[in-house]
Amino acid sequence: MHVRAYSATLALMLVPALASAQAANPVATAFRDHAKSEAKNLIAAAEDFPADKYGFKPTPAQMSFGDVVVHLSQGNDFLCGTIGGVQAPTRTKVDASATKDALVARLKETFAFCDTSLAGLDDSKLSEMLPFFGGSKMSRAMIMTLTTADYADHYSQAAVYMRLNGMLPPTAKKPAT
Repeated sequence: MHVRAYSATLALMLVPALASAQAANPVATAFRDHAKSEAKNLIAAAEDFPADKYGFKPTPAQMSFGDVVVHLSQGNDFLCGTIGGVQAPTRTKVDASATKDALVARLKETFAFCDTSLAGLDDSKLSEMLPFFGGSKMSRAMIMTLTTADYADHYSQAAVYMRLNGMLPPTAKKPAT
């Protein structure tokens, strides 16, 4: 009986500590969770889109599906590296004319980099000014917000491209039962 009582007491003491660890960094935690969710959807869209359609673009002025994947990959390295305060890895260039397998592999690599570079992110430095495009500086929080918007923008773009090709985007599919 004593073992149960001690175990229950210990468990009750640990629950608030675990809860406060998550509550201590709500913005960083939400951002990491969102990045993982968007990674899942964007990778699924890239995997589902037919290889022979990677050059598809709705109008001549728009990016092709392959261009979108390249853009996301490059953005992940820059944005996640900047937000996480780590140097992005040097990668061989992969452009939109590469094979679907190469483009999907690169996208997965860059989202894996995001996972590792964002792992130590906390809310204590959200106001820190960081270098951004064109030599400007923005707060870490602003770059995180822009990254979230960029993921939403490009997932909606991929979803439209998929629908124009008679496909359902990943978030429109019914879960497997």
